[in-house]
Amino acid sequence: MSKLSKIVVINGPNLNLLGEREPQIYGKTSLPEIERRIKARADELGCEVACHQSNDEGGIIDLLHANRSGITGIILNAAGYSHTSVAILDALQLVEVPVIEVHISNIYAREDYRHTSLTARGCVGVISGLGIDGYIAALEYLLKRERD
Repeated sequence: MSKLSKIVVINGPNLNLLGEREPQIYGKTSLPEIERRIKARADELGCEVACHQSNDEGGIIDLLHANRSGITGIILNAAGYSHTSVAILDALQLVEVPVIEVHISNIYAREDYRHTSLTARGCVGVISGLGIDGYIAALEYLLKRERD
């Protein structure tokens, strides 16, 4: 795998408050710490990672547009927008690289309205309920997919 491999991580609304927000559901690890762990694993694997966070639906769409081709893949945690945003799904359907949707919590063990992800339809896979390890699993999968 060459250093040319690049993964973009896009985190959605309220994830900037990880570590403070409902730690019984999302854990006590902050978003900067999660990003540090992702980048450390990416370095071990010889990959470049760029991490972004937006509380704004349009900001997420802009990031998807800007990264729709020319990279290895995207890891997307659209958070609450996963369950509501046809606009983000439409943007995902324009993306030419594989996208893995990640949820820190197990969305199927939570409220009924969280059991449906509109955005999952635009992704090659979904990882739910593995905590922050889901990001690492997504990273490793995208790099394996590129290699295979």
